[in-house]
Amino acid sequence: MNFELKTLSLSAAVSHKCDLLILLVPEGFKPQGDALSVLVATALKQGDLELKPGKHLALYAPAEMAARRLVLLGCGKGDPHAVRQAVQALGATLKTRAIKRAALVFATDCEAGSVGAAVRTMAEAGYVYTATKSKAEMPALSRVTVGVSDAGAVQPEFAIATALAVGVEYAREWANRPANHATPTLIGEAAKALGKHAGIQCKLHGPAQVAKLGMGAFLAVAQGSDQPLRLIELRYDGAARSQAPVVLVGKGITFDTGGISLKPAAEMDEMKFDMGGAASVLGVFRALAELKPAINVVGLIPACENMPDGKAIKPGDVVTSMSGQTIEILNTDAEGRLVLCDALTYAARFKPAALIDIATLTGACVVALGGLRSGLFASSDELAARLAAAGDAALDPCWRMPLDDDYAEGLKSNFADVANVAGRAGGSITAAKFLQRFVGDIPWAHLDIAGTAWKGGTAKGATGRPVGLLLHYLLGMAGAPTPRRKTAAARRARAD
Repeated sequence: MNFELKTLSLSAAVSHKCDLLILLVPEGFKPQGDALSVLVATALKQGDLELKPGKHLALYAPAEMAARRLVLLGCGKGDPHAVRQAVQALGATLKTRAIKRAALVFATDCEAGSVGAAVRTMAEAGYVYTATKSKAEMPALSRVTVGVSDAGAVQPEFAIATALAVGVEYAREWANRPANHATPTLIGEAAKALGKHAGIQCKLHGPAQVAKLGMGAFLAVAQGSDQPLRLIELRYDGAARSQAPVVLVGKGITFDTGGISLKPAAEMDEMKFDMGGAASVLGVFRALAELKPAINVVGLIPACENMPDGKAIKPGDVVTSMSGQTIEILNTDAEGRLVLCDALTYAARFKPAALIDIATLTGACVVALGGLRSGLFASSDELAARLAAAGDAALDPCWRMPLDDDYAEGLKSNFADVANVAGRAGGSITAAKFLQRFVGDIPWAHLDIAGTAWKGGTAKGATGRPVGLLLHYLLGMAGAPTPRRKTAAARRARAD
């Protein structure tokens, strides 16, 4: 879907030719003398239009209008959240085959963030998965004009929103593909394709290189599959080489059976979404290619399958991670933390300003937060605050969870340095405490997106989250001071 931004008054919108004109009308709207204002005023007076977010009135070929269809769309207070709700209500309308060109016009001066919310929501509504369908109709809607009172004032916001829309679509596309169409090798090819964009480089490491690096935990998860693993390394260089990068690590389990600790059959097909963290890293780099911000970013994706083959790891096995720490694998379905721990150790070589891992890690996080907010765990208050603010700005919210050292008690093992699981209680926290062992003093955050990376049921499909949160964080970091590293005293206090 292509977007353009125009300065468009209500009187000019009357003569704007398109298949569908959507007028976003907030509470407190004061009608002027143009035909659109007269229509709104009349509809409000007669009680045919409410201005709550999503309430709307559709008209066909209204007099004096160049648009073939008109929708008067209530958007509440006109804030980004209300605008998002309003546009979401038109999802079915936007997929109408007869609508090829649309205009979304703000009836009043728009609040900061509202244009971005409208663009992102329109793009999400227009996405259709087609990769493995023999007969699939793409939406007819191909061009959207966004009309505002002053295009220059919102141009930066519009540019971010359109780039983000591209990145989210890239993430959704790869997360939605079936596991046989999104193997570790194919995910590597998707990353290589990103390397064709200016400023982005891609390096792929196969099993031999990963073994040479000593990534025993990552290798252990992959050994039950016939599909060769890939350690994918992406770099975006938008700033001076002397500037420390932000490193993003995305869990890339392209299919998760649970291994020997086999998952129940019901809804196991959704385990193709277990590479949602990897997909979000791909999506962020796709958006960076559009915006080219002044920041350095490294993306790491440990990609493999978790399968119950005769070579697969067993409960009770002990493996040695890249860090040298030994791990007792009590549950082979807690594999994400095993591939991530080696990637987090590898990330230290880039001397990052901040290290963020993104993973569909625990069902416990879904129980805690549902599908609204991603779980946020962080060793740095400053980093946590920036990520939370970025999530709010992107309408991609997260919620900070605790990281008390006492939660690590359950990870003690009689046969290794650490077990890969603790008890059921606080499962998302104990998983985060496991990962924390492998980050040292680098400012680190972990985003558990098990509840937000995809939807089930009739709306089954990837969401592209948290590409928005991550992109807004990176844009905020461009030129900003970096989070402080832990003091030596804080490092000594880290749980064993």
